Amino acid sequence: MRATRPALRQIRDSILAGGVGAYPTEGVWGLGCDPLDTAAIERLIRLKGRGAGKGLIVIAADTTQLDGLVQWPKQAPIRDTMLATWPGPVTWVMQAADDLPGLLTGGRSTIAVRVSRHPPVIDLCRGIGSALVSTSANHSGKPACRRPWQVKKVFGDRLDWFLPGPLGGQRGPSEIREAETGRILRAAAPA
Repeated sequence: MRATRPALRQIRDSILAGGVGAYPTEGVWGLGCDPLDTAAIERLIRLKGRGAGKGLIVIAADTTQLDGLVQWPKQAPIRDTMLATWPGPVTWVMQAADDLPGLLTGGRSTIAVRVSRHPPVIDLCRGIGSALVSTSANHSGKPACRRPWQVKKVFGDRLDWFLPGPLGGQRGPSEIREAETGRILRAAAPA
């Protein structure tokens, strides 16, 4: 099921107004907001009961949506390794652009980013014209929601928007790797 243009316009308007909502990702339901809207990020963190120092993932429809958020690696082998995994369910931690909200990066000089191949995420990011915060839909320390009804049960009417759709084929959250070393920081769920 693909999102309609009117639905995407409504979600875009909500995000631009500081809204926080839920959407299906490759493996779990995600919560998202504008990655440059500090007030929206604060609200998302409160909804999850998450520590502000953890930082958040940003998800995009293509690499151009990450421009202005990241400092692309200058070394071709590192850049080529990253790009070979995208679009796909691999998140890379790389140097953040200057002046990003500290809540987005967890106060670090790095940021976690992913280019998705999942159609609802692509539609959403293209529909809003930018990348989006992507953190699992759950209360901190609890299992991530894998069903729409779970998202609605956990967050109720505290979300401003909701994009229906299926999850992708992953069994859990994305793998996270460090760009400079290739080291796996969080393994993908087993198939």
